[in-house]
This record gives sequence, structure tokens and C-alpha cells, in this order.
Amino acid sequence: MASLVIKNGRVIDPASGHDGIADVLIEEGVIRGVGRGLAGDETFDATGLIVAPGFIDMHVHLREPGFEHAETIESGARAAAAGGFTTICPMPNTSPVNDNATVTSYIVDKARRHAIVNVFPIGAITKGSAGEELASIGSMKKAGAVAISDDGRPVMNARVMRRAMECARSFGMPVINHCEDLHLSAGGDMHEGLESVRLGLRGIPGCSEDVMVARDILLAEVTGARYHVAHISARHSVEMVAFAKARGLSVTAETTPHHLALADSSMAPYDSNYKMKPPLRSTCDVGAVVTGVVNGAIDAIATDHAPHAGSEKMQEFEKCPFGILGLETALGVTIRELVHTGKIGAMRLVELFTTGPARVLGIDRASEGRLAYGTLAPGAAGDVTVLSLDREWTYDVNKSASKSRNSPFHGRAFRGGPVATVVGGKIVWRVA
Repeated sequence: MASLVIKNGRVIDPASGHDGIADVLIEEGVIRGVGRGLAGDETFDATGLIVAPGFIDMHVHLREPGFEHAETIESGARAAAAGGFTTICPMPNTSPVNDNATVTSYIVDKARRHAIVNVFPIGAITKGSAGEELASIGSMKKAGAVAISDDGRPVMNARVMRRAMECARSFGMPVINHCEDLHLSAGGDMHEGLESVRLGLRGIPGCSEDVMVARDILLAEVTGARYHVAHISARHSVEMVAFAKARGLSVTAETTPHHLALADSSMAPYDSNYKMKPPLRSTCDVGAVVTGVVNGAIDAIATDHAPHAGSEKMQEFEKCPFGILGLETALGVTIRELVHTGKIGAMRLVELFTTGPARVLGIDRASEGRLAYGTLAPGAAGDVTVLSLDREWTYDVNKSASKSRNSPFHGRAFRGGPVATVVGGKIVWRVA
């Protein structure tokens, strides 16, 4: 395999604290060194650009197996590469549900053959994600799963969730929960508030998220499990995660770019591209989420990339499914909302997409034949994201690498975004 040297870029590696002009050398698919004057068979000139560890999206939906009309592992991986991501973690709400080693192995094998980025599956907490009986957690881990979650179908039974946490702890895996009390949110289409009243749509209250976060934090304390809140969106939930961290609990959280950038008042009325779960919250909630990112209560940014075919998404707001695309716009949105506004610097930006998710998933260090991810340390995976804070571009959803087109950011102009994506020492995508 030819070696690749990425030269003259501003190398930022939060894992080591490095921030300075340097070269990055990748040989045989792994990082060999960071320094000046390095040479390789192939050269990529990154002058004026940021060179970071490969970005990790710990929350995507690839729809395969079962819903290939909306997305496949191959097409989702292409969209990830175009967004600057080198590693993605698909949730288990496929058909069949990824609740056993057979399905996990299918995803791993399909990704190995057809995906241009790394794919680390997340297995189900319960069989069929029905919330009643624990799935085969140990066998899924052995097959390649890095976490467990019943995302989209939260575990309502507290006893089942407690047992899941105890089991996951024994296997050294994090438990990721889509925090939503289904009784409180039943029938809702958007955030409950003035906007839902104005539009005449059924509301999903912020407390439907809050009560589940509170319950799970208590269970995490009892069990000692590593507990992660998916796509956090409500202000009280952010406060509770910060409180749990202050108490020394192994509690982490992620948010999405759209929950940083959009509020319920930002919605184009009845536009299904603005319908997602959790819903777009109030401006007060958005401010709290941004604060959580700035002060460290929130550990990672994940897209919750949720493709839907046009025949499904382009229906009346009340009838269409929840979810939007996110992989190709994530970096542009985050730079616009957090970096260019002066809320965070480049080091924190990179941390949210690299060491943050890598630590949550436990892939920040080599183990069981797996390389370390989210770092540029020698011997780590040769994955690199090259990005610009100034490149001007406009997102055209009709040119997306995804099979679906459900995005609220179509036609938006951005300043800053990915320039090249390197996986295992190979440039798998670069800006045209």
C-alpha cells in the first residue's frame, strides 16, 4: 500500500493537545508520524487547511437491511465521506432489527465490502427493540457492535433498562438511549409550545425527554454503567447531564447540528423536512444546548442521519415519518453556528467530532484487534479529515450521495466545511 503524507496543514489533535503546522504520514493504513519534513509516495497539500483525526458520527441510520429504498450501507457511507466522516455507527432499527450476532455480522461484512468509510454497528438493547427481553448483547459485541440502543423505540420499562445497564457494564459497552416518554409524547408532531398552537399541530413536550433522562441517570448511578443520552434537545435534560457529570457519573451526551441551528420558530410551516425526533425545540432550549456544547456538558455532535424516501416523507406533516438527512451538512452547520459566532474554537470543534465520540464508544484506544480512532497518535487508524473554516459552498440536496432528499438545509450557503476525507491512508472523497 502506498504511503500518503498530508503536508503543511494546521494539525489539530485534541487527544494529544497538538495544534500547529505539521505533516501527517500514513503508511499501511495507520498513522506513522506527525512532524515537519515528512515524505511519502503520495502528497496532499493542506496549506491553509485544518488536518484532524477522522471524524466520527456515532448516530446514523443506514436503513440496511430492510429499507434499502431509502438508504444502503454503500450510499450512506458515500454521504458520510462527503461530509468529512471516516467512521459511522448505524442504529439497529433495521428489518430485521440488529438484535443478534447474525445481523451484526451481516452489517459488518456488507460494510467491509461496499462502504468507503468505517462502519461500527450499534446493537439493540432488547429483542426486536420491543422493550421486553434483552437482546444477545455479548454475541453482538463479539460480532462487532460498539454500543447498544433501542433508538427510536426507547425502553419504557425501568427494570429492563436497569438489567440492560448491568449487562452492558459487564461487557464494557455504553448504553445509548433515545430519551422520550412515549406516554407524554403520544400523538405529537412537533415541540409543544406557542408554535404548535399557532400551527394547530399536536405537541411533544420537553418534559417527555426530561423524565427519561432523569430516570436513566438514576439507573446509571445504581448500576455504574456508561450511559449516553442520544440527540439531547431540552434545556432541563442538559442541566441534568451536567449535574450527573459533576457527581462523577459515567454519563455523556450528544446533540445534533439541527438542534444547535434551528428552533421551532425556524420551521417552514407544515414542511415535512422540519419534522424530526426529538423535535425542534424553543429558542430557550436551543440556547441551553449550545451552552452545553460550550461548557462540556455535551460530549459529541452526531447527525442522527435519518433518510426517508420521497414517497414517505412528502406527505402531510401529521402523516410523514420523523427524521432528516445530516451527514453532508453537519460540519458546515456546526462551523456556522459555533465557530464563526465565536462560541468555540477549532480545537473544541474537532474534539466534538473525534475524541468526544471515540471516548464515549471506547474506540479511542486499541483493543481486541481494533486500532485506535479519533486520534493522530502513531499506530492509530490512518483516518484523517481535512477541512476549511472559510470554503464557501451551497448545499444542493439533489446532488447528495444519499438515496434520500429530506433535508431542511437545501439551498443554504455555508462558509466552512470538509475538503477531503482519508480512510486507512486512502483519499476516499475530496471537494471537486
